[in-house]
Amino acid sequence: MNAPIHQTSPLLIGHRGAPAHLPEHTIDGYLLALRQGADALEPDVVPTRDGVLLVRHEPLLGESTDIRSRAAEFGPARRAWTPDGTVTDWFAHDYTWEQLRTLNAVERIPSVRPANTAFDGQLPMIRLRELVELLAERRTTAGQRPRLVIELKHASWFRGLGFDLVELLERELAGLWGTPVLDALVLESFEGEVLREVRRRGVAAGASLVYLIDSEGVPDDRRARDGAVASDYASDLTDRGLDAVAEWADGISPSHLLLGIADEAGAMHPEAGRSLVGRAHARDLRVFTWTLRPEDHFLPPALAGRPEAYWRGILRTGVDGVFADAPGRVRALIDELHPTR
Repeated sequence: MNAPIHQTSPLLIGHRGAPAHLPEHTIDGYLLALRQGADALEPDVVPTRDGVLLVRHEPLLGESTDIRSRAAEFGPARRAWTPDGTVTDWFAHDYTWEQLRTLNAVERIPSVRPANTAFDGQLPMIRLRELVELLAERRTTAGQRPRLVIELKHASWFRGLGFDLVELLERELAGLWGTPVLDALVLESFEGEVLREVRRRGVAAGASLVYLIDSEGVPDDRRARDGAVASDYASDLTDRGLDAVAEWADGISPSHLLLGIADEAGAMHPEAGRSLVGRAHARDLRVFTWTLRPEDHFLPPALAGRPEAYWRGILRTGVDGVFADAPGRVRALIDELHPTR
C-alpha cells in the first residue's frame, strides 16, 4: 500500500475547478482555482463512445453543456436507466470525443449561481489528457506542482455498458505517467471495487486510493453484487468497516454531513468530526471531506450567510484535505489556522 498523503496543513482541492465563480470542469475554472490557492484539482471523468475520458461530473450533458440548443446536430435526448434513476437526457457515452469537443459548458445550477451564466457557451469541453498536459508546467501559489484528484464515476454501471474505466484511465494517460502533476496522484471513487482493481492491475502505480463515502445510501458496486442485503456507506465508518477499508485504501473522503459539525441551532461541534478523523488516522487512513460551498443552499439553515463559520469547524476536525467550490475563501481560512504553510 502507498504511504498516506502527509500535509502540514489541509490539502485544498479545487472541486471541479472553482465552480462558485465559473462553470465547472473547464480549463478557466481549473486555472482560477490555482490562482486562488488550491493545492490540487479534482476532475471527474466519464467515457465517450470511443473511450476517451471526458472531464465531466456525470455522463448526462443536458444541464452542464449547450447540447440542448444543438439538438439538430446531436439528436434528441433519450430515456435511459442510470444509477440515479431513469432519466431523459443526452449521454456522453453516446458520442465520440470529436463530437463532444465542439460543445461548451453552461452553468449547471443557474438558480443557485446566476452570475456564472454570463459564461454560458464560452468554455469548451476538455478531456483528462488535455488537463494533465495543461498543468505540466503550472505551479500553485505556494510554488508547488499542483496535484490531481481524479474521480472515477459510476464504474460498475459503465462496466455493464462495456466500458472498463481502469483500462480507459491507463490508455488516456499513456505517455504521461512521468508528468510531475501525476507524481502525487489521488484516485477516488464511491465504489471500492474499481479502486481495488486499479491496484490489482498495477495501473497508476504511484497513486493513492481514496474511498468516497456518502451520507446515505449503498455503494453501486455492492448493490450490483449483493442486491437487497448490500451493506450501506454507514457500515464503512464503524470500527470494523474502517478496518476493512484500511486493508486496501490510503484514505477516506466522507461527506461533510458525516462530520456532524453543526446542530440545528447552528452550534458548532468539531469534536464529533474529530472522533471520526481520529479513528481513521489510527488506521493510517487520511481523511478528506466534500464539499465546502459558499451558498446558503448548501449550508445548515442556522448558518446561512456564514459559510466561513461552518468551514472553520470542519477544518478544526483535523481533516487532511477539503474539496472547495470557492478555493480562495477556504485558502484564507486554512492560512489563518495554519500560518506556516
